Amino acid sequence: MARYFDVHPDNPQPRSIAAVVDILRADGLVAYPTDSCFALGAQLGNKDGLDRIRSIRHLDDKHQFTLMCGDFAQLGQFVQLDNVVFRAIKAATPGQYTFLLPATREVPRRMLHPKKRTVGVRIPEHPVTHALLAALGEPLMTSTLLLPGEEAPMTQGWEIKEQLDHLLDAVVDSGECGEVPTTVVDFSDGTPMIVREGAGDPARFA
Repeated sequence: MARYFDVHPDNPQPRSIAAVVDILRADGLVAYPTDSCFALGAQLGNKDGLDRIRSIRHLDDKHQFTLMCGDFAQLGQFVQLDNVVFRAIKAATPGQYTFLLPATREVPRRMLHPKKRTVGVRIPEHPVTHALLAALGEPLMTSTLLLPGEEAPMTQGWEIKEQLDHLLDAVVDSGECGEVPTTVVDFSDGTPMIVREGAGDPARFA
């Protein structure tokens, strides 16, 4: 049964955030709000957590997982960036974009695209997400909470608790959450290519 945390959208309670981080560090899987929509998150390197996300979402091995990063210092440890790509991404973050980039050796192999060796990264603009990332001290291995056969992601914390109670360890609900997944931009060869149009304006990378 998943623990339910009702946190303030702008000033999340430190005690609740610390409890969620303890769950993550104990190899738990949590649903949490972002500026685009709810996401599933586990600690980096949590193989069981990754398998659970795959199972919940019915994902194959070609799915691009994302590292939810608190800032560019974190992001830069896990992906390769030249100056041109760095400036382009810097200008669009924090925001509702996910960027596909060549991964460094810091990224677990099971997270990578099997052929391209790329991983998704993003820096969100949501106080609760940032509080979690700051307390955890590292990126969250994450994926949009989009269930099989559904066209839109889940957006209500109580509904997630009700439907996925037996599959998660915690649900973090702030009441404030986006409803559209991120725009995904593939920068793996240095030139932006829109893979998915979403909440972020794709025009700046067209």
